[in-house]
Amino acid sequence: MPVIAAIGAGSHHGGMSLRNVLVVLYDGVQSLDVTGPVEVFAAAGRCPGGRGGYAIRTVSPAGAPVRTDSGLTLVPDGDLEGARPGPGTTLLVPGGQYRGDFAPRLTDWLRAHGGRAERLVSVCTGGLLLAEAGLLDGRRATTHWYSCERMARDYPRVSVEPDPIYVRDGPVSTSAGVTAGIDLALALVEEDLGRDVALLIARHLVVFLRRPGNQAQFSAQLAAQTARREPLRDVQQWITEHPGGDLSVESLAARAALSPRHFARAFQAETGVTPGRYVERVRVEHARRLLEEGGEGVAQVARACGYRTPEALRRAFVRHLGQPPTEYRRRFGP
Repeated sequence: MPVIAAIGAGSHHGGMSLRNVLVVLYDGVQSLDVTGPVEVFAAAGRCPGGRGGYAIRTVSPAGAPVRTDSGLTLVPDGDLEGARPGPGTTLLVPGGQYRGDFAPRLTDWLRAHGGRAERLVSVCTGGLLLAEAGLLDGRRATTHWYSCERMARDYPRVSVEPDPIYVRDGPVSTSAGVTAGIDLALALVEEDLGRDVALLIARHLVVFLRRPGNQAQFSAQLAAQTARREPLRDVQQWITEHPGGDLSVESLAARAALSPRHFARAFQAETGVTPGRYVERVRVEHARRLLEEGGEGVAQVARACGYRTPEALRRAFVRHLGQPPTEYRRRFGP
């Protein structure tokens, strides 16, 4: 209770502020792209060790209230035209459905002033606005999975990475869709104020600790399509519920009442991935959760997730997350 009370009280505009956060609003903005990161930055100033946190300011064209894509109305603190980000400012550009003439007005403003911010951050399709302004040229970046192909096609000078939930390249950070903005904001808070503050915020917001930037945008279930036929859908559910079981093609085919060859072909045709790749994604995802909870060692986690040896788990982790399970647990465990 004392920790929750410490986070739950106070104002994000009061006290000494370590940094300024300038958030751009516009009609059609995705509300969670705004409120997710803002909640993280606001909570920092109310945490023990937050050292004053952040002064958060929102701006919109002419300072007018904006209507989000979900119908909520947000009232900004000031007008976009008079805003001038500079040293000590994190400029946050959220994504959304651009309406009217806002996109060209914002990209002109970003082109003139965005590069002066100490840190430039986008959430979701806000990365497309940065790219249009030329602020991602020569840099690595990501955006919502649905828009990655568009970014790569329309902005060939940007090195698009479609898989990570966020990408940090020098002072410019871009994140994937919607909730990934929370992960990126937590990473920035950890950089500024330390892991303990970021972890406290994550726990208060009921975010399952902090996902690494190179974690895939999708869970295994979201990354693959849901099979049309019921036997194959049942197999997908069985895999999720029994990651430590016998998930060989032969065993799964028998569960679907198909021959192994027919099952493998049908599964890939309907889900977009082979059975083996799907199983590995599910197992790595389950292992990641167990390591974040911290109750078992790597060897026990490997067995619980269907890997015969810790080395097999290590190889799978490196393939999917770019780091071994021991390092992952050190960084993201309790």
